Amino acid sequence: MYNTLSFNPAYAGSRGTKSIFLSQRSQWIGLDGAPTTNALSYHSPLGSSNLGIGLSFLNDAIGPVEENLVSLDMSYTIQTSYDYKLAFGLRASAHMLNVDFMKLNIFNPGDVLAQNNINNRISPNIGIGMFWYSDRSYLGFSIPNLLETRHINKGLSTSVSSVSKERLHYHFTAGYLFDITQDILFKPAVLTKIVSGSPLQVDVSSNFQFYDKFTIGASYRLDAAVSFLAGFQLNPNWFLGYAYDFDTTNLSTFNSGSHEVFLRYEVFRNTNVKAPRFF
Repeated sequence: MYNTLSFNPAYAGSRGTKSIFLSQRSQWIGLDGAPTTNALSYHSPLGSSNLGIGLSFLNDAIGPVEENLVSLDMSYTIQTSYDYKLAFGLRASAHMLNVDFMKLNIFNPGDVLAQNNINNRISPNIGIGMFWYSDRSYLGFSIPNLLETRHINKGLSTSVSSVSKERLHYHFTAGYLFDITQDILFKPAVLTKIVSGSPLQVDVSSNFQFYDKFTIGASYRLDAAVSFLAGFQLNPNWFLGYAYDFDTTNLSTFNSGSHEVFLRYEVFRNTNVKAPRFF
C-alpha cells in the first residue's frame, strides 16, 4: 500500500517530491525457509516537467531461491482535468536469480536438477503502468514484467521443459479519501492481483489518519490473511510504519504471522496542502 512503485512504474514522481522508501518483511515466522523481502526505492518528478523517474532494488528469498531485482522507471503525466492527472509508466529491469538445490531434501541423488545450481542468472524485463489520480482518489493498472522468462530451459533432461517461469502479473488498484472530520481522514482501498496458475488475490483495506500524524488500519486478503497497520508521521520528512498479518488458512498452524516495517523519507512537503497525500 505504501510502496506502489514496486509494481507500478507510473507512480514515479506522483507525490510531487523526492521520496525514498525502505522496507523489510519477514513472512510466516517459524516456518523453515519462509520468505523474506527487502525493498529500497527512490522516485521524484523531474523539475517542473511532466516526467518522473524512479529506481528500485528488491531482494527476495524463499527456501533455496534468492532473487534480486533492479528496476528503472520513467513516467509521463498529463492533466486530464482541474483535479485529476493521468500518468503513463515504463519500466526496464534486470532480474538476478540464485538457486541452491543443496538446501532441498534430495531423495534421488541422480536428479539432474539437483546437480546444477543456478548462480547469478540475469534476465532483463520491461513493464508498463497507468496511474490516474487526484489529491483524493486514484486508479491504477500495471504489468510489471511483460517478458515470460524461463529460468530453467529444455536440455536438462528429456522430461523437463521448464521448472521456473515468469508469468504476467496484472495489478489493479483503487482508493478514495473521505473527510470524517477536519482532522480525521478515512481511506478505503483495494488491490487486485491476477496471474495465470494462481488464485485471484484481492486485498481490501480501510485506513484512518488522525491530525496528519497517526495512521491506523486493517486489510483483508481474500481467502488468505488479515493484516493490521500503524504509521507515524515523525516529522514533516519522516514516516514510520509497521504491519502484522496472520493467515486465515491452514498455514496458520505452522507459523506465527508476518511482520513488516517500513520507513519513508521525503525531502520536503508542500505546506500549502491542507490534506497531505495519503497514498
